[in-house]
Amino acid sequence: MAHGARRDCPELPDFSLLKRLARDQLIYLLEQLPGKKDLFIEPDLMSPLDRIANVSTLKQHEVDKLYKVEYKPVISTSDQLCFLIRPRIQTVKWICDVANADKAAGKFRRYKIIFTPQKFYSCEAVLEEQGIIGDVTTDEWSFYLLPLDDDIISLELPEFFRDNFLSGDQRWVRTAGSALHLLHSLYGPFSKIYGIGRCSKMAYESWREQVAEGEQRAQNAEIGKVFLIDRDVDFVTPLCSQVVYEGLVDDIFRIKCGCVEFGPEVTSSDKSMKVMLNSQDKVFNEIRNEHFSNVFGFLSQKARNLQTAYDKRRGMDIKQMRTFVSEELKGLKQEHRLLSLHIGASESIMKKKTKQDFQEMLKTEHSLLEGFEIRESISFIEEHINRQVSMIESLRLLCLLSITENGLLPKDFRSLKAQYLQSYGIDHLLTFANLRQLGLLVEQQPGETLAAMESKVGKLVNDKTAGKLTDAFSSLARKSHFRALSRKLNLVPKSDEEYDLRVPRDMAYIFSGAYVPLSCKLVEQVLDRDGWTGLEEVTRLLNGHEFAVTGNNGADSKAKSDAQRIVLVMFLGGCTFSEISALRFLGRERGYKFIVVTTAITNSSRIIESLLDNHV
Repeated sequence: MAHGARRDCPELPDFSLLKRLARDQLIYLLEQLPGKKDLFIEPDLMSPLDRIANVSTLKQHEVDKLYKVEYKPVISTSDQLCFLIRPRIQTVKWICDVANADKAAGKFRRYKIIFTPQKFYSCEAVLEEQGIIGDVTTDEWSFYLLPLDDDIISLELPEFFRDNFLSGDQRWVRTAGSALHLLHSLYGPFSKIYGIGRCSKMAYESWREQVAEGEQRAQNAEIGKVFLIDRDVDFVTPLCSQVVYEGLVDDIFRIKCGCVEFGPEVTSSDKSMKVMLNSQDKVFNEIRNEHFSNVFGFLSQKARNLQTAYDKRRGMDIKQMRTFVSEELKGLKQEHRLLSLHIGASESIMKKKTKQDFQEMLKTEHSLLEGFEIRESISFIEEHINRQVSMIESLRLLCLLSITENGLLPKDFRSLKAQYLQSYGIDHLLTFANLRQLGLLVEQQPGETLAAMESKVGKLVNDKTAGKLTDAFSSLARKSHFRALSRKLNLVPKSDEEYDLRVPRDMAYIFSGAYVPLSCKLVEQVLDRDGWTGLEEVTRLLNGHEFAVTGNNGADSKAKSDAQRIVLVMFLGGCTFSEISALRFLGRERGYKFIVVTTAITNSSRIIESLLDNHV
């Protein structure tokens, strides 16, 4: 069932060091405020903090009480308050209100603010403006990277996507560069760095500056190649419905910081249960990358094997029973518990995802990807909007239609937009403006048919002066060229062949054989070619900003050859579990091991929700 890895696959580096470094630095910062103190933690830092230092660790270092930052007067009686926060102006203003309220009440306290992963000048400016810069001490907790699993590391910065790609706020670029610098100093030096996208290029340049400022030390490289990619290079992949098990669990139950909460419908009890989803869960590890249609077969086989293992008890003598109880029983019980949970989760997914609506939605998505039956697809989307099935799903389908068709015809755009606003409210006008700004949902301009646009791009590609971003090329910015890219990279396999999802033949299995994710295809092509040579037309269609740089790697040849097959892929703006599954498949096929570093785990719902007009 689980795909076998090639025997020559190298071992992954040990990323637990990242956790230890983060924990040690946090403890050091807490000890800078000696004595008992209350700790206020921003809500979205609670789950990452729990993975680094649990409550008992904090208590050992004189943290008395823990509070969640809630933007209201504090009830703490401690004379020392420590705030662990993201560098957000709203939170800093609230801390200023707390300090000023204490002053007005004649209460003396010591305040310490720990910004993570870094502090910004704007936050210090607010402290100064509010007149409390002299009353607080500030520090930085350089908590850039949280290992979620053996091959997944997250910056846990979901706001990176909206801030960078919609608002044009580049403050997190330095953070991404610092994260790369940390990985380079612990597991480098890297031999080759590839990338595509404006943000990737800036993150690479920020990292190079930090390398130049620091000291170089000789060490054996554990990671050979690095590939940086912007999320806006490929919007189609995160907008497609996920059908691998881990992706579906994320879509339905929301995996948060590597942990999921299964409700009573899964646990078959009256309580919810939090479960860590990683490679330590042997049942999950075998089904996480599988197409959902294969999962039940595996789980039922696993249940039979487990029953056989339990049945071994019959006919045992006392000595054998003692050995069985001490060595096997505990493991079998744990496996049984996990198996029950994943069967419950699968049943819950089945109820939601095998309905006729979902099957029709998948059929519509596949039609959009292939470029067939567009009129029928538009009718399905209209019905979806008018029945008010789901506000988010309707927007997702509209965006997928727009990207795959290089924008909507004016009459279709106006009609679909009007129907959406009538169904879900006029206040979504700003949402449409956000989607348009990102190029996710746009109207074709007169004379901008798909053929005309592709001909315009073709002319640019053949034009020798097009090495520079010409005015004509700039005018194509924020346009999708999905059809042209799909043909050049063979992203949509021929549909006349039967696709066996039990024995996948390429990365398209993650979308039922309908589509190879563009982001992963780019990684495959660049690794095959050792650069962007031969992909010039593809990079022009993607608006450029590609680079390939040779690093320095003086490790011995054996270590070097192993490291060359460890590839770090960094997604700036988020990555889906489907893409991670596709890269794992590619690694097994080619003898690579991929490490995925992402600003956050994302999916279609998170992307659309971050662009809604009421987003704070």
